[in-house]
Amino acid sequence: MAANKNTILAWATTIMIIMGLILIALAVFRYDDVAGWGFGAVGVGFLANAWVFSSLKGRV
Repeated sequence: MAANKNTILAWATTIMIIMGLILIALAVFRYDDVAGWGFGAVGVGFLANAWVFSSLKGRV
């Protein structure tokens, strides 16, 4: 199976969405102190990067 640029961006987007949701879940369910805010912020950042990668598909 040949992987072109769009396939790589799709896989990167999928992995980043999964990681972002895991980090947000850690912030909500595991950490109740200041560390939870950090995990949540990083999770939202992962989702924002995944959104950018998703919008780049077909343009690169």
